[in-house]
Amino acid sequence: MADAVLLLAHGTPNRVEEIPEYLSRVTVGRPLSEEVVHEVSHRFSIIGGSPLTPLTLEQGRLLQKELGIPVYVGMRNWKPYIAEVVAQMRGEGITRAVAICLAPQNSRTSVGLYRRAVFAAAGDALELHFIEHWAEHPDLIAAFAERLAATRDPFSAEAGSPVPVLFTAHSVPVRTVQPEAGSDTPDPYAEQTQRTARLVAERAGLRPSEWHFAFQSQGMSGGPWLGPTVEETLTELRAKGVTQLVVQPIGFLCDHVEILYDIDVGFREYAANLGMTLRRPDSLNGSRHLTLALADLARRGLASGEAAC
Repeated sequence: MADAVLLLAHGTPNRVEEIPEYLSRVTVGRPLSEEVVHEVSHRFSIIGGSPLTPLTLEQGRLLQKELGIPVYVGMRNWKPYIAEVVAQMRGEGITRAVAICLAPQNSRTSVGLYRRAVFAAAGDALELHFIEHWAEHPDLIAAFAERLAATRDPFSAEAGSPVPVLFTAHSVPVRTVQPEAGSDTPDPYAEQTQRTARLVAERAGLRPSEWHFAFQSQGMSGGPWLGPTVEETLTELRAKGVTQLVVQPIGFLCDHVEILYDIDVGFREYAANLGMTLRRPDSLNGSRHLTLALADLARRGLASGEAAC
């Protein structure tokens, strides 16, 4: 039996000219206005393109080095597509794999879609063990806390007092996290994102009054999305006298548009207009703790034959 790991990520185009096709895949063909396509293209151009794909491939390389077994990377909305990568795995003799979605907190709008895509591609030819969520994994928490300390500690020393932290996670449409028909169980995403934030805060030694949470990057396509928004939260914090703030996204594992533009450009400018200074810790990217978390999930998945957490 030949084992492997399959890392699953959102995917991103390489060139701005590919944005319309990419967005069509994200929305499953639902048309978007020219204004939305233009704005997404503008943000992509401002940061010089998204590094998500090369960074995810590097995370796979580091994990393969740690495990000593093949690690593949498949994207849901861009190349290399999940179906193509699964076909490659089968062609290279892989018979059993652990699939890990690089979104630690489970949601029907993210992890659920990855799960359906990878099992549809695998069929009966590949024994697949899917990791449902890993929002509380100790090494994930350690990775975020390590990055946070590297930014917050010197910032607090400059300020002469502890600088508060705003943890963020990507928002999702409200309709997608409501209980499904016939069920009283809500989508776990909102609770899991805030649990990750709380654990990182505790690991970093933050007092409850020193950290906050908000959802970022609400969609442009209309309808209510999870909040509070970062902008609302920044405004409220400034009204309470906060002038210096660390913003750390705890739902993203590497740099991409929602970090390099939404936080580093959009939120930083919004904060500056309020008279606030905003700093962001480095993304996890090639974090050693992240590699250890992924390796642990993979080993446990292969050993048990069940989804691990």
